[in-house]
Amino acid sequence: MENIQKLIARYPLVADLVALKETTWFNPGATSLAQGLPYVGLTEQDVNAAHDRLARFAPYLAKAFPETAAAGGMIESDMVAIPAMQKRLEKEYGQTIDGEMLLKKDSHLAISGSIKARGGIYEVLTHAEKLALEAGLLTTDDDYSVLLSPGFKQFFSPVQYRRRFNR
Repeated sequence: MENIQKLIARYPLVADLVALKETTWFNPGATSLAQGLPYVGLTEQDVNAAHDRLARFAPYLAKAFPETAAAGGMIESDMVAIPAMQKRLEKEYGQTIDGEMLLKKDSHLAISGSIKARGGIYEVLTHAEKLALEAGLLTTDDDYSVLLSPGFKQFFSPVQYRRRFNR
């Protein structure tokens, strides 16, 4: 209890949390995207380009990986109720937890299995797009499900890749 009292003395808002009062807190250090983004090594244009690229690839992903079709070809993870964990925490801490405790299952992403893998898939998509655009086989206005065609499968085949890049 001593640690809680120190925490409350330092951050009075914690008293409301301990009392289970509905609480709203806004990070006083929050800033705008324009102010914060330069510190993460990305620009707003990078974020927009990534969003646009994933939207362009959505038709391809929906067809290549049918498990993504329900999400429109987006790589998303489910949120599920975890009542057993909620009960265990209530028992452990002697407190009722109002509402429903949820878990975002990024470990069960439709095609990648982890956030790191999702980033890896994005890198592969970026590279594939770059190659196809540079070869004049694709434009950003195309329906990217065309990447499933035999011509693109041939273009991206390991043999053709080695020939193009002398590897």
